[in-house]
Amino acid sequence: MRILPMTGDLPSVIAATAAELAPRHLAAWCRVLRATDRPSQTVEAALLESRPGYALSGIARRLVTAWSHSGASGESVALALETAGAIRREQSVQRSTIAVSGPVSDAVPVRLTSQVALEVIREATRSLLIVSFAAHGVSEIVTEVARTADRGVRVDLVLETSVADGGTLDGPGAAAAFRSLRDRPGVRFWHWPQDRRSILGRSRAALHGKLIAADERSALLGSANLTDRALAQNLEIGVVLREPSTVQSLVRHFQSLMNPHNGPLSRLS
Repeated sequence: MRILPMTGDLPSVIAATAAELAPRHLAAWCRVLRATDRPSQTVEAALLESRPGYALSGIARRLVTAWSHSGASGESVALALETAGAIRREQSVQRSTIAVSGPVSDAVPVRLTSQVALEVIREATRSLLIVSFAAHGVSEIVTEVARTADRGVRVDLVLETSVADGGTLDGPGAAAAFRSLRDRPGVRFWHWPQDRRSILGRSRAALHGKLIAADERSALLGSANLTDRALAQNLEIGVVLREPSTVQSLVRHFQSLMNPHNGPLSRLS
């Protein structure tokens, strides 16, 4: 557990305490604080007894000591501690986490790419953006996207096309995996036309990004294509983003690329 630097003043102590206590501990301590008006050794003991069996004596003593120099009421300290805890939980929700396919590690906590992909799709309430180089199989993904569109969510699928259609895939274009959604209301297919791609020698620029973003709030960004093998068997790595400002920037970048007036992407007919 990382201990925050302390200054001894009550606000700093409360912030550190909220960061160090588990939610149940914090709730129990707030109940104790509300039951008293002034700090004392008795209150310190009551804090420890509210959740026995944990080594929290140093944290309890620090809180009671800072409280004794503040003149605040027990109700005020409890309210401040609850507020700091709520802010801490909200920050925790917005942290980035890792998603993997293939071999897993016990060194750090990870999520499986296949499950995270479905989770992010299900979170969409207004818009869903999916970008992939290749797509094949992934029946669960296709089914979930269909359900999302049926909820009234606008779905944009930005997918690479075959060599024959001006893309870089040797086989069928990635849109083939989503053929069942072609006539579904609210679902739009996008591609990168050949005449808008740069060419280096004999190589054509590829639509190689992989992204699933819901409502500009959450996203899965990583190396895995939307194929059964990539989502489950290949060694792939990704990041689950729940930082709205970052996800918004990703989504708006693609919205700019899809601009019908000057964007390089075009609706796939």
